[in-house]
Amino acid sequence: MGGFGSGRGQCGKDTTSDMRPLDIRKLQRDGLLTPGRAFCWKWMRNSEEVASIQMRTEVDRVILNYRSRSNGGEWQPTEYPVTLEWTPCNLGGRRAWFHCPAQGCGRRVAILYGGKAFVCRNCRDLAYQSQRETDDDRAMRRADTIRRRLGWQAGIANPTGGKPKGMHWRTFERLLIEYEAFALKSLLGTAEKLGILNRRLAGLESTLNDG
Repeated sequence: MGGFGSGRGQCGKDTTSDMRPLDIRKLQRDGLLTPGRAFCWKWMRNSEEVASIQMRTEVDRVILNYRSRSNGGEWQPTEYPVTLEWTPCNLGGRRAWFHCPAQGCGRRVAILYGGKAFVCRNCRDLAYQSQRETDDDRAMRRADTIRRRLGWQAGIANPTGGKPKGMHWRTFERLLIEYEAFALKSLLGTAEKLGILNRRLAGLESTLNDG
């Protein structure tokens, strides 16, 4: 199984979003970790299946069964167990974890990332997507986070909305100030990337000099 990715970014590493994640929290939420279960887990893109893996659950472990290949070679069947660990939650119940199956690792993790084998982020040597972000990219992401919290349509180019019902005015005003700062930083960064800001500054400087 290969990753979703399109090569390496500025930081020299693939990122977690380039790979196919196997998230134990989703498996547990869907009730798939009961011993004796056998199922097919699928990865989707634009409502279309792009990859799948067969799994079966045993006591304190899951068996992964899939085909993989390297560098366009022949597909090879792969099957191996991944140990599970359970820890108590503060409000009751248990939380499941994977133990990374890579030799010499065994880290307790929530997500394994696919390739020839499903291993943890450290063993796969992955960066987080946020490590590729520029300052204006990060500002746009934070602005969108605030828009979602306020119930507004995502995207700083869209109109702003009003205060959500039940939110205190002080909280709304604070979020609005933060949002406007992030949105402005994102817009200025985008303008600079496109050369718009530099052209306007050059034009202003020319006008001042002519004056």
